[in-house]
Amino acid sequence: MAANNRRMSGKKGAQVGSGGQRRKGLEGKGPTPPAEMRKGHKKNRIATAQAKQAQRRPVPRGRGGRSSSELVVGRNPVVEALREGVPASTLYVQQFIDNDERVREALQLAAERGGINLMEAPRPELDRMTNGLNHQGLVLQVPPYEYAHPEDLASAAYDDGEDPLIVALDGVTDPRNLGAVVRSVSAFGGHGVVVPERRAAGMTAGAWKTSAGTAARTPVARATNLTRALEAYKKQGIVVVGLAADGEHEIGELAALGGPLVIVVGSEGKGLSRLVGETCDFRVRIPMPGGAESLNAGVAAGVVLYEAARRRA
Repeated sequence: MAANNRRMSGKKGAQVGSGGQRRKGLEGKGPTPPAEMRKGHKKNRIATAQAKQAQRRPVPRGRGGRSSSELVVGRNPVVEALREGVPASTLYVQQFIDNDERVREALQLAAERGGINLMEAPRPELDRMTNGLNHQGLVLQVPPYEYAHPEDLASAAYDDGEDPLIVALDGVTDPRNLGAVVRSVSAFGGHGVVVPERRAAGMTAGAWKTSAGTAARTPVARATNLTRALEAYKKQGIVVVGLAADGEHEIGELAALGGPLVIVVGSEGKGLSRLVGETCDFRVRIPMPGGAESLNAGVAAGVVLYEAARRRA
């Protein structure tokens, strides 16, 4: 009878345990995503609209032109690009993505930098954007790089009351070499880098990363025809010096390194092209007692830039 009364009462007796499921539910799913990532939030709608407008907007072209936008794909590459300060316009995050440390860091870095749209997209859309690459749910859009005009580099130097110190790259196709040259130019007080418009490395995310942030303050100019750009520099009284393994002068012997100067660096394999080599006022070599046949573009440019900076000091 007593047992029957307990069943009839509203009180609950002992029940089977939850097995820890309630405790797991209370643990949460990590930090709350930014407002831009929360579907239905006002900021999410604004970010989506801005991204669509940016995709439809025509790209203006400056005197030096602009590159096309670029996508950095994959969790590690995206996080590294954000750490290194690579310019970015939009971070695309896959819907229902596993929220691991790299995803959280990417969201945090993008939010801290500001000016980066956060977009949530289904996996098929990211697959389409990346042409089927293994994006791992993270895609970073790098905006087009705004190139300077070769004339701008010399003009900026003269405006500051300084002799121009410029590096031109002939046939260098590795963006990491371009980034290394930009870094050396910045370190030794140079005024910029000139690259050809075709068959040459451009300011990609890889170049930005290798420059270690110096690309933000060291302009890169793009020349439609490198030979004509060098001839224009010569008409302004700037000496054009080409690096060549069989050059007639050693860098330590050439007095012209102390004045207005353009240093031309060729590719590691082929060196200077014929027309560019003939345009140079001097061809100089770097003595290498160790017997190496050549140096990569970044190292070679750094050696000559150091000598030029030493002469100017």
